[in-house]
Amino acid sequence: MIIIPARMASTRFPKKVLADIGGVPMVVRTAQRVAHLDRVVVAADDEEILLTCKAHGVEAMLTSDTHKSGTDRINECAQILGIQDGELIINVQADEPFIEPEVVDALMQRLKELQAQHSSFIMASCYNAINPEAAEDPNLVKVVLDHDHNALYFSRAPIPFNRSGAAHYCGHIGIYGFDRSSLRAFCAFDDAPLEDIEKLEQLRALYHGQKISMVKVASTGFGIDTPEDLARAKEIFQIL
Repeated sequence: MIIIPARMASTRFPKKVLADIGGVPMVVRTAQRVAHLDRVVVAADDEEILLTCKAHGVEAMLTSDTHKSGTDRINECAQILGIQDGELIINVQADEPFIEPEVVDALMQRLKELQAQHSSFIMASCYNAINPEAAEDPNLVKVVLDHDHNALYFSRAPIPFNRSGAAHYCGHIGIYGFDRSSLRAFCAFDDAPLEDIEKLEQLRALYHGQKISMVKVASTGFGIDTPEDLARAKEIFQIL
């Protein structure tokens, strides 16, 4: 299933998950993009988000407003829903209203492959190739990979450092997949210092020695972090 964590607070863009995109609130548009793939539930931290989703026919539930990360929020949602171990859960960010369904489907296929391999910890995410100029943007998270396409590290800095002049950069797409037991395990880990330093929740898994399998995808979508991002996205996708 797909769970979309949605929180009201945003330092750079207050109430951004309710921002209007062609007459549709952002979180609703995100849910609509992937609704045909699986059951979609929005895990909200505020009554206004809950009511907005329900008014547009999107399933939603209220969760705690004290969660440190979106992954912790979807874990609570999964617990309330009674999702069983072995079921696959994809975390689609509420500020990704232009995410391609093909990206979500590719991630689901990788999770199924990991299940078939009987991996003890199942977590996966996506990336795409980016140019050196994009790598300089701290809002665009970069990832470096090992030979099996597992993440070695994520950073807001341009990694790897391009000393040789031959570096290729991978941009992380903020979508995560787990099986239910691995989601529970992730949220039981102690907070990681690196997670707090970079403000990247996925570093919690790496810090505790777990693997995050990465899927390369072709994607032109991007997260909406600021009003300027939203204006650029509307222009790109020709939405008033």
